[in-house]
Amino acid sequence: MGNVTSSTPDVPSDLPFSALRTIDLRGRELSPAELKAAMPRAETTTDVAADIVTAIIDDVRARGFGALAELASKFDGVEQVHPLVPRQALRDALDGLDPEVRAGLEESIRRARLFAQAQRPDDVGVGIADGATVTQRWVPVRRVGLYVPGGLAVYPSSVVMNVVPAQAAGVASLALASPPQKEFGGLPHPTILAAAELLGIDEVYAVGGAQAIAAFAYGIPASAGGPALEPVDVVTGPGNVFVATAKRLVKGVVGIDAEAGPTEIAVLADSSADPKLVAADLISQAEHDPNAASVLVTDSPELAVAVRAELDVQVPATKHSERVRTALSGQQSAVVLVDNLDAGIAVCNAYGAEHLEVQTSDAPAAAARISNAGAIFVGSYSPVSLGDYCSGSNHVLPTAGTAAFSSGLNVTTFMRAIQVIDYSREALREVSGHVVALSRAEDLPAHGEAVSIRFAG
Repeated sequence: MGNVTSSTPDVPSDLPFSALRTIDLRGRELSPAELKAAMPRAETTTDVAADIVTAIIDDVRARGFGALAELASKFDGVEQVHPLVPRQALRDALDGLDPEVRAGLEESIRRARLFAQAQRPDDVGVGIADGATVTQRWVPVRRVGLYVPGGLAVYPSSVVMNVVPAQAAGVASLALASPPQKEFGGLPHPTILAAAELLGIDEVYAVGGAQAIAAFAYGIPASAGGPALEPVDVVTGPGNVFVATAKRLVKGVVGIDAEAGPTEIAVLADSSADPKLVAADLISQAEHDPNAASVLVTDSPELAVAVRAELDVQVPATKHSERVRTALSGQQSAVVLVDNLDAGIAVCNAYGAEHLEVQTSDAPAAAARISNAGAIFVGSYSPVSLGDYCSGSNHVLPTAGTAAFSSGLNVTTFMRAIQVIDYSREALREVSGHVVALSRAEDLPAHGEAVSIRFAG
């Protein structure tokens, strides 16, 4: 087992942007567990949030819209009677939308629908024997709650990414929640409302945080202020640590897509990569959140130096430079130096990035060897920001290494597979002896008797 160092002699540590730390894995043979432990990660804070979120969920369940109103006042500085957004506000938001933004959203929707509609799985029927068929039938859930975060940015693109696959799945009832904004009269940001209207979503709530997840999961009875909020079957959408914790706590009451945390990008690059592009892509994700992760994995110390130099130029010039600096300086961000491309691929699979860019001399071949990633962006002309808006893919993706066992948001998130068994009398008779024998082996004789009784007498 080798040690993981935080600096390396041939990557200068005295550059102005030296806050982006280096993890040097060269010349070291690490087990899969050791390699996973060496990855740059943010501190997990869901345990800290659990008590706060549990109290919010309990309050919403007990007091309904009264609790939502108090929480809106406390966290958002907004006074509410009922959080349902008036239908006219949605129409007005779309009417007032910048034409260029509308055109961008329409193209994003068009491309996302092309991909989502192609994902819908076919029912599968198998003839097991004469008179015996088993079918897997895909059925959409009845109702879905879609969460769109507020915070440091505005995310109409997340409206698109949540709604389009749900509609492609055939979900009949969709409700959307987004935090109320004091500067917009207590309603969600108008661009979010416009996106909802563009997609035909007319049930929109000005509710943010854990309280939105609780309201979706348990529903809220009607009050003097307005109609009931009916509970949903599935809750999807990204959010902060409180939203992620709430989703964890209501999982089992409802289905969830994932416990998505702060965004992350990893770039696998060799000496053929353009440092200017690599730096720009690292910055693009860092501007989301001070806790965002930006990771460069490379076997080229020279590229690492060049990328740091580009960061020194580009970070001060970007609008959210302080936010970017904080993200790039955090323990969740790093340059990871490896011996060769094989080692770089192993690192990427251990990291399991939400977004993985592959900028190598044979990017398609390297990308084909990646098994753990939310989405893979191949080559210099497939940046993550393309996927955020207009690639046709979905940007609601697993974070914090959960790509090793979970998928990005897709049509099947909103569907269930139901198995249908149809046996004739003769088909059951043919297998009845096996059922009886196995039921006895498990000491569950009534199971076998439920078959035998059909042929008695």
